[in-house]
Amino acid sequence: VSSFGPALIVAAVVLGPGSILTSSKVGASFGYSAVPVVVAAAVLMIGMVALGARVGVIYNTSPGAAIADRLGRPVAIGIGVILFLIVALFQQSNNIALVAGMTPIIEMINGGEPVGFWTRVVILVAFNGFVIVCLFAMRGLYQRIEGLMKILIGIMVVAFLANFVAVHLVAPGFEREVSTEPRDLIALLGLIGTTFSVGGAFYQAYLVREKGWGLGEAKRGVVDSALSIGVLGIMTLVILLTATRVFYGRPDPVTLAQVDDVARQLEPLFGQWAVLIFCLGIVAGALSSFLVNTIIGGTVMADSSGQGHRLSQKGPLIWTAVALLLGMTIAIATLRNKESTVALITLAQALTVLGIPALAGALLYLGTRPELKGERRVPRWILVLGGIGFLVSCALAIRTAFAVADKLF
Repeated sequence: VSSFGPALIVAAVVLGPGSILTSSKVGASFGYSAVPVVVAAAVLMIGMVALGARVGVIYNTSPGAAIADRLGRPVAIGIGVILFLIVALFQQSNNIALVAGMTPIIEMINGGEPVGFWTRVVILVAFNGFVIVCLFAMRGLYQRIEGLMKILIGIMVVAFLANFVAVHLVAPGFEREVSTEPRDLIALLGLIGTTFSVGGAFYQAYLVREKGWGLGEAKRGVVDSALSIGVLGIMTLVILLTATRVFYGRPDPVTLAQVDDVARQLEPLFGQWAVLIFCLGIVAGALSSFLVNTIIGGTVMADSSGQGHRLSQKGPLIWTAVALLLGMTIAIATLRNKESTVALITLAQALTVLGIPALAGALLYLGTRPELKGERRVPRWILVLGGIGFLVSCALAIRTAFAVADKLF
């Protein structure tokens, strides 16, 4: 456990409810053919997180300040705004998934009575308010967050491994044919965007500084990145393979229209406990990324505008609170809509792909400056993976733009 550090927080954000639900939808739509995509995305993510960690220790200033010094404050603010908007989209899905994950649990407690709209609003307002109070009241925030992430990721691992084992070893199988259902390209792009999260990798540069790491911990940063993102990749595969086993190629194709449909579709295979176990994993995923996701946007936005970059400063805390309130407001407006919640979450995940080329380019720019010599030089393999990741992010942005336009119009 001590080998895990800042990158575990990044993994906790990436393995949020959006990733969990999108993995389920991709498994149902693409089956085992999506496995190489997840593996490739995880490898690129390891390289990008390692690059973020190295950038964090080789400069004496924060990434936002380093960009502002070299390219000007407007460029730094532009990067901050991009990441802040990405965070708002993620936070909307975190809010929706938190409520949707808790809904079946509340209904089980209340004897099956449906949870109404205003009850969901109360849950969101109460939880966001509690998080904002903790944000301003807690001291030593980083250490508390890191400890909490280890607990929540542990809960997710247990919950989804339990589902995986039950599906593959306990539940009876049935003969499958190649699925004739149309494949959801938006879901696949969303899964790539959530697994290969350049926004999370960019924030890794801030996390290592918050941790107090310097050049002496540069190699430890690589180990931390590989272990933490490795856990992310494995858990994504576990969820995807579970959904493949249950949903892909069924003679009676299912539509995962609502978040709790993903859980309830497991009931016929191994009972009502599947809903509880799956929803506990969803709630743990939402909690793990709920606060840290907004801290990412708040910190980078504050840093890019010259208002500080540490969690002990007011600038990042204020912008984090703004991100929390914005995500909650969008989520409440979304809950009024009767359309598919999973589709909205998946679309939000895919839209985040559009902003990552700028973030990937910023990391590569900071990692390839001529003054980085000797022990400050970034290893070539990290730069190669980072470069490939940048090209992939550009290709994804172009493809996603067409896919989203087709979906909308």
